[in-house]
Order: sequence, then C-alpha cells, then structure tokens
Amino acid sequence: MAKQIFINLAVKELQKSMDFYTALGFTNNPQFSDETGKCMVWGENIFVMLLTHEKFANFATKPIADTKSNVAALFSLSVESVDELNHIMTNGLQAGGTEPSEMKDYGFMQQRTIEDFDGHTWEIFYMDISKFPAK
Repeated sequence: MAKQIFINLAVKELQKSMDFYTALGFTNNPQFSDETGKCMVWGENIFVMLLTHEKFANFATKPIADTKSNVAALFSLSVESVDELNHIMTNGLQAGGTEPSEMKDYGFMQQRTIEDFDGHTWEIFYMDISKFPAK
C-alpha cells in the first residue's frame, strides 16, 4: 500500500464544509463518507476527513480546539501555477472562506491563505524552484 496522509478536521456544519472544500478543488470519496464524516480527496494520496465534532471526539484524547480564535495547525497545498492559486482562492472565497492576510510573494513562491468556516487555515502556494535563491 502506498503511503498516504489523512488530515482529520472537526467541523460544525458537515455539508457546508464539504461544499467549501469542493469549491477549493477537493472531490468527495463516498466510500469513506457517511452522515458523520466526509472524505475529501486532494490528490492520489492526500485526503482530508471532515468529521462532525461528535465523530472527531471519538478519536481525540484532548478537547477539540477552537480554531476560530486559535491556530491549531497550518496546512499547505501546492498548485501548478499562480493562475491556479488565484482560481482556487476565488472559488474558496465565493464559497464563504476568508482570507486573513494578503498574498505573499517570496520571488520563488507565491502564497495565499484561506480559512474555512471553522477557522482551519490553509496556505495555497505556487513554487518555482528554479527561482529559489542560490546559497
């Protein structure tokens, strides 16, 4: 079996969150989805599990963080162009996401940040490694 990553997120409104992640470009895998959780696919081995608070609590050993007012983690997704970056952000903002800061341009990398309804923070970025400064 190939190595995979599953990021589990506690969400308050499952369908609303699924619609938001669909707008970002994720697709739903119904095989691993039910009324308490939705498996959203970013790539061949990259998955985000959107779980109701009740379902998430079954796996957690600590209280669920309030990610609307505290950062629990920063998740980053790479894309293939600045146009794709801007397209994803436009779709995410139209779907109700918020952009807490302006685009950052590091020369070799452009990055924008979007938060979902629960405050989970995603950094969407395009990187041209050929422009990375030589040491």
